[in-house]
Amino acid sequence: MLPTAPVLLVQGRRLRRETPRLPDAAAPWSGSVAGQNPLRLLVLGDSTAAGVGVASQDDALPGNLARELSRRLNRGVRWRAVGENGGTARDLVRRFLGDATSEPADLVFLSIGANDALGLRSRAGFVSDIRTVIAGLREASPEVTILMSSLPGFSQFVLLPNPLRWNLYLHSTSLEAGARAAVGGMDGVYMSAPPPTYTEGFFASDLFHPSASGYRDWVDFALADEAGRSALTRLAGRPHLA
Repeated sequence: MLPTAPVLLVQGRRLRRETPRLPDAAAPWSGSVAGQNPLRLLVLGDSTAAGVGVASQDDALPGNLARELSRRLNRGVRWRAVGENGGTARDLVRRFLGDATSEPADLVFLSIGANDALGLRSRAGFVSDIRTVIAGLREASPEVTILMSSLPGFSQFVLLPNPLRWNLYLHSTSLEAGARAAVGGMDGVYMSAPPPTYTEGFFASDLFHPSASGYRDWVDFALADEAGRSALTRLAGRPHLA
C-alpha cells in the first residue's frame, strides 16, 4: 500500500469532494409492525442505520428488517435505529452506546466498519471497539441476539477508482476477518457472510449507499445466510425478554 499512498490520498480527497452527500432518512427513527409477542429490534451503526439513501426508515434497514422478521417469526416487531452517517466503531463506543442500551432489546442488527475501513483504522483498534460494543449490549440485555453485518463489498463499488477501490477492499477484508474471529466464539452473536454480487439498482443516486431495493436485498441476504438463520432459530426459541 505504501507506494500508492499519495495516489490514495488524492483519490480519497476527490471522492469526498465530488460524491453527493445524501441526507439521513427522515424521522421518526422508530416504529412497529403489528403482531403478538412483539420482538424488540435495535439497528445500530453508521449511515445505513441512519437510512442514508432512502427517504424513510421504513424503506431502510429498520423497516425492512422489522417486516421480514415479523413474517419469518410470526410475531410483532418494535424497532428503533441509533447511529449516524460517517459513524465508526469508536463513535459507537464513545457517543452512541448509552442510547443503544437505554432500552432492552431482543435483537441488535449491528452495521459498522465501512468508515473504519475508509479511515484506515487499525484492525486491533476496530476489533477492540467491537468487543466493547457487544459487551455493553450484553450487559444491558443479557439474552440479546446480535447479528453483525459483514463489511461492504468495496470491490463492487464502481464509484471508487483504482487503486483506492482495491486497497479499501483489502483493508476492509482484514477488519472483517478480525471481527469475525472475535465474535466467532460468542454465544448468540453472529456475523453475516460477505455480500453476494450487488444487483442492478442496489445503490442510491450517490452510488455508495443502498437504495430502497438495495436495503431489501441486504435484509433478504442477511436473514437467509447461515448467520441469519442461526439468529432466527435462537429468536424463535426465546419469548419476549421482559
